[in-house]
Amino acid sequence: MFSLKRVLSVGGIVVPQSTAHCVRNLSACFRLRSPKKLSPYSSVDGERYSSLVKSVMSFRVSAQTPETLQDEDENVYGPVVKAHSSTSRPERRVPQTPHPFFDTEATVDTEEPESGTPARILLKRNQSKPYVPSVTRILQQTLSPEQTFYLERWKKRMIAELGEDGFKEYSQNLFRQGKAFHSALEDILTSGAKWEDKKPPACPPEVQGYIESVSHILEDVSAVRAIESTVQHDTLNYVGIVDCVARYRGVLCVIDWKTSDKPKPFLSNTYDNPIQVAAYAGALNNDGNYKYQVENGLIVVAYKDGTPGHAHQLSSEMMLGYWQTWLLRLEDFTQRSSRASGDFSQKV
Repeated sequence: MFSLKRVLSVGGIVVPQSTAHCVRNLSACFRLRSPKKLSPYSSVDGERYSSLVKSVMSFRVSAQTPETLQDEDENVYGPVVKAHSSTSRPERRVPQTPHPFFDTEATVDTEEPESGTPARILLKRNQSKPYVPSVTRILQQTLSPEQTFYLERWKKRMIAELGEDGFKEYSQNLFRQGKAFHSALEDILTSGAKWEDKKPPACPPEVQGYIESVSHILEDVSAVRAIESTVQHDTLNYVGIVDCVARYRGVLCVIDWKTSDKPKPFLSNTYDNPIQVAAYAGALNNDGNYKYQVENGLIVVAYKDGTPGHAHQLSSEMMLGYWQTWLLRLEDFTQRSSRASGDFSQKV
């Protein structure tokens, strides 16, 4: 029997106090009222956002596209103002005065002779005529700021390692080796015999590695049309000396021979060389001394240690693209020369 002092009344039912802990465990059966929590969205302006809420919450509405969500967002918050990205690419330049890569009015020999002495037109400067800049000079004076930066940094590093006199001697050796390499190639290509039918020619020890490097490429070179020959574009007023014009694997190309101490397996490793080849081909196509047109190019990189060289072919489409780049570089050179002449005349 329980004492009346030890009883409690819960919901009209008398419960002994000693069993009050059982009541606490019966909370699932007796739902006690507690203050209702407010929704975090209760303060939102329902009228203003009603259309957005209905469109998102209603299962009857199909999934919205980014365009319609953007429209709704602009309706609530206003249009988005987009800042210009600093990484956006500049507008692609086009030459102010386009000039065709080919001479459309020239009488072209459809079949060039497969034999005969290759042309070799020497460069002659006419003292009575204004100076005509070379392709090499134009490219050197129109380098981009980035190219100039890396070139200067390389030069400073070489001078720090070799000293002023050592760097000068290094540059002279490179020039001599390049000249000897081109001379050896000239002897090979003008001999008339195929590479596989003759022994490697006697050449200075410093270029033997270069010749060995390009020996597998020389096997595919035939029908040589020009060697170390001058080309001039009278309309655009520039000159150049092509290393070679010949067929490579049956395709007539302007060929440029390069030497390198570092591997250059990709065309991008050759920097401005493709522009140079396109400039030579464009001049040749517009030079009356040559009765044919060339639309392809080839850049051959030879290595001193005899490592197999790389042959980078330039298709006709690629040549046209590099031709447009050359016209832009030529325009830059002309503008700089005009400004320089104007500054000089003012000083005088």
